[in-house]
Amino acid sequence: MKKLIAAFLVISITGCSHKPFKSVWTKEKAPSEFTMRFETSKGDIEISVTRAWSPLAADRFYQLVRHRYFNNTLFYRVVPDFVVQFGNTDTTITNRWNKYKIPDEPVIKGNLKGALSFARSGKETRGTDLFINLKDNPRLDTVQSSGVTGFPVFGMVTKGMETVEALYGGYGNKPLRVYDSLSANRTKYLEMFPKLDSIKRAYILKTKK
Repeated sequence: MKKLIAAFLVISITGCSHKPFKSVWTKEKAPSEFTMRFETSKGDIEISVTRAWSPLAADRFYQLVRHRYFNNTLFYRVVPDFVVQFGNTDTTITNRWNKYKIPDEPVIKGNLKGALSFARSGKETRGTDLFINLKDNPRLDTVQSSGVTGFPVFGMVTKGMETVEALYGGYGNKPLRVYDSLSANRTKYLEMFPKLDSIKRAYILKTKK
């Protein structure tokens, strides 16, 4: 159980460039439904978000996509037959977003294959790192850590699940384990894991109020 929770800890490494950030972005509310696209090194992935499943998570994801947080970021943890985890490796911009915590919400939609959820490791630790389920993972609906239960789903892959499944998974959990032994050096980290796939661009395709 502890290993499972620890595997979802946020990973952040100092980047080479900083993107602008405005705190007002964290106040933006997502539409009731919206569809977005990731253009990745392996192909396109489309995700449909339903705000009712986890409203505050949907809001934050909408904010991050709109303000280009995921552009040029990594799928830094791919565990075959489990999950694909991703996020920005620029510590400065990540820390700015993470100052604005997302209050915890219950699990309404299950962690089925293709479901999208924020990673977290305790109370109000959802922030900027997310994962896509590579199979049905019902345990992630009920697993408990530091007073919170499960990982609330707020979106589903609707196109490109074959792309998700094709992301390089040869490193498994190793990038997370190695990170703790490194100084905050993004270049060195990337040199150690050159086969990691990336998100080139993320953007909203359509919305429904």
